[in-house]
Amino acid sequence: MEARLNLFGSPVAGKFLRYINSAGKVITDSTLPAATEELVKIRASQINGCGFCTDMHTKDAAHAGETAQRLHLVAAWREATVFTDAERAALELTEQGTRIADAAGGVTDEAWANAAKHYDEEQLAALVALIALINAYNRMNVVVQQPAGDYQPGQFG
Repeated sequence: MEARLNLFGSPVAGKFLRYINSAGKVITDSTLPAATEELVKIRASQINGCGFCTDMHTKDAAHAGETAQRLHLVAAWREATVFTDAERAALELTEQGTRIADAAGGVTDEAWANAAKHYDEEQLAALVALIALINAYNRMNVVVQQPAGDYQPGQFG
């Protein structure tokens, strides 16, 4: 399988990716827990059907010490007992923030209030930014049909 467009060889895409990668650094430099960041990236990528990002973030999470059990259960997090209440709140916010077009009301007040119980204002800002960012990455990769499976942890770092 080959991508429809070489995002890494295109000057326009390359410049755009450099800018959004810089935005991503703001998030990774925040106090939002790194494990939560990876869970959010994985769940949004699963919802969006982005194999490239799902591959990347599951491998990065495993490389950082995340357990196989938790990685296997991200898609079924509601029924899983291996996530903290804070992680569950972040995953709910991620799902609602990713599925905006599917839900007439967008993100519910209940989901927001639950996340606000676990994260301070700066962490919430990072969480919102992360949800927006991973959705942008997912959309780029899905549109060009970026192949998945060959990513190596730290490949872009």
